[in-house]
Amino acid sequence: MAGNSFGTLLRITTWGESHGPAIGAVVDGVPSRLPLSEADIQPFLDRRRPGQSRFTTQRQESDQVRILSGVFEGRTTGTPIQLLIENQDQRSKDYGEIAERFRPGHADYTYWMKYGIRDYRGGGRSSARETAARVAAGAVARVILARSAPGNAIRIRGALVQLGPHPIDRSRWDWAEVERNPLFCPDPGSVGLWSDFLDGVRRSGSSIGAVVELVAENVPPGLGDPVYGKLDADLAAALMGINAVKGVEIGDGFAVAALSGEDNADEMRARPGGGVDFLSNHAGGILGGISSGQDIVARFAVKPTSSILTPRRTIDIHGHDTEIVTKGRHDPCVGIRAVPVGEAMMACVLADHLLRHRANAGLVPL
Repeated sequence: MAGNSFGTLLRITTWGESHGPAIGAVVDGVPSRLPLSEADIQPFLDRRRPGQSRFTTQRQESDQVRILSGVFEGRTTGTPIQLLIENQDQRSKDYGEIAERFRPGHADYTYWMKYGIRDYRGGGRSSARETAARVAAGAVARVILARSAPGNAIRIRGALVQLGPHPIDRSRWDWAEVERNPLFCPDPGSVGLWSDFLDGVRRSGSSIGAVVELVAENVPPGLGDPVYGKLDADLAAALMGINAVKGVEIGDGFAVAALSGEDNADEMRARPGGGVDFLSNHAGGILGGISSGQDIVARFAVKPTSSILTPRRTIDIHGHDTEIVTKGRHDPCVGIRAVPVGEAMMACVLADHLLRHRANAGLVPL
């Protein structure tokens, strides 16, 4: 099956299925002699790991990562890095009733039409379980970014900014709060409301969508190419490739359609001692496909989980009308655990573009 790899100089391939023996990633193009161990990767997997609160699937996976290649005596060798995460808590019997029926809103039907066969156990490759491999690869990418500018390295953070119809109050934004609650919410005033709302969704056997916001700080100007290798285009593609994502915007995104040219312009002033100060960041840190040196801001919308207990009309593999109820353990809001996944994909794209910039404009200082 094609389409399991992305990136140019930093090339990432994920493999494995939700209910197979293991999942993992191959990260190729990592420069040699960078310090890397499982301890650099595990904390990011722990943030994405299921079963940590009542708001996520209760599938119990330790998500312990093993580095199988590409590292010798604690340093990268410049050869492909193979990452392995074993599956431990599969319940394939939960999916027996959907073996011949397609879940509405899921990839069941399209996989069947494309390949004529599908792994119905948890969705196979279309399962959110696959995103653990992306998070592991993203942790490797962060090691590259950390070495890009010692003392002022690129920093990537994400937060859930809307749960269903309930957005946060941005005046109360607190990055520290993101790590204090299981919803990755930066607004302490919204945590209680969201918790009560999500409890109701969970008890009803339904699901809800969400919006995730990502911010990359200390990104140097000059990353990206002006036509077909645009930084924002690659970033949008990477985020759109996350399971269940249905929309991506950079900076103000669709809101710029309501602005005038005067309002949208990110005016500039000379900084004393050299450099540029921008007076706004409607563009989200990317102009003409190239980073401006401002914070890169992106958001993506995650649809409600397709596996729900409410009977839905569908068809089976024989073309007959029927109904379906999806049993098993599912996230009432898959957008919650999408926060570390989005961070990982942004890290992969930025690390790839950093390497591409140095290969293409190595004499231009960053």
